[in-house]
Amino acid sequence: QKVKLHVIHADATLLNNKTIMDFKTRKLVKYEDLNPRGTLFGGRLLEWIDEEAAIYAMCQLDTPYIVTKLVSEINFKKPGYRGDVIEIGVDVVSFGKTSITLMVNARDKNTKQEILTIDKMVFVCVDENNIPMPHLKTKKQQ
Repeated sequence: QKVKLHVIHADATLLNNKTIMDFKTRKLVKYEDLNPRGTLFGGRLLEWIDEEAAIYAMCQLDTPYIVTKLVSEINFKKPGYRGDVIEIGVDVVSFGKTSITLMVNARDKNTKQEILTIDKMVFVCVDENNIPMPHLKTKKQQ
């Protein structure tokens, strides 16, 4: 049975003068999201990013049956603070036979300053036995 997934576009931004990145998710940094130094705990941000990137991959591949395969270098650029609204942007880098590679950016909604970048997150389409399977997608869906 196919699951229909819908994506709502919150904002789109030009990055590196060529890539349009969609910022679909916004998160409010709350007290429980802070580390002992009073800034956004990196693990919480990564949790938000993994969820958003997985949903984006599901929408692109038209299936909920995906797994996170790889996360490249994570570059924390500036801290987030209590009360900040964090936007998470995702874009397609490439499609493989069974996989999709994404890039991710988290930024402060008000200042647009980058908080974190990930150049490569790879998700693999799997069957009910968690065996990689072809997804037949070759281009980004809008």
